[in-house]
Amino acid sequence: MSAAIALAAALLLLVVLACDAMSDDKDGKDDHPAPKRELFGAQCRTETDGSRVRAYCHNPYPGADAVALHIECARWWDIDTDTKPREVDPAETVRLDGRCWKDVARVWVSHRKVRD
Repeated sequence: MSAAIALAAALLLLVVLACDAMSDDKDGKDDHPAPKRELFGAQCRTETDGSRVRAYCHNPYPGADAVALHIECARWWDIDTDTKPREVDPAETVRLDGRCWKDVARVWVSHRKVRD
């Protein structure tokens, strides 16, 4: 039994040493650190009431965001609409409105960074 434990310990030691030898990490430092994640983008919620659509966008981040409301109408003859981009400054909330003539198929909000 003790021979089996000694053999298992030796195999485990070999695996650990092999993994350590294969490591790319030369001095404990990463040559390619992960890019820093930038906090950006207003948080938006949309409401649809019949053919009318409303979006509220709040920007909790320090950079400005330009948001636009996009509405895809359900009927082939109904014209889809896109609002003009509206700037949302830090700690600001904006409202975007739009509509279809008849039924709404899909709604989304796009975001674009505002250059300083």
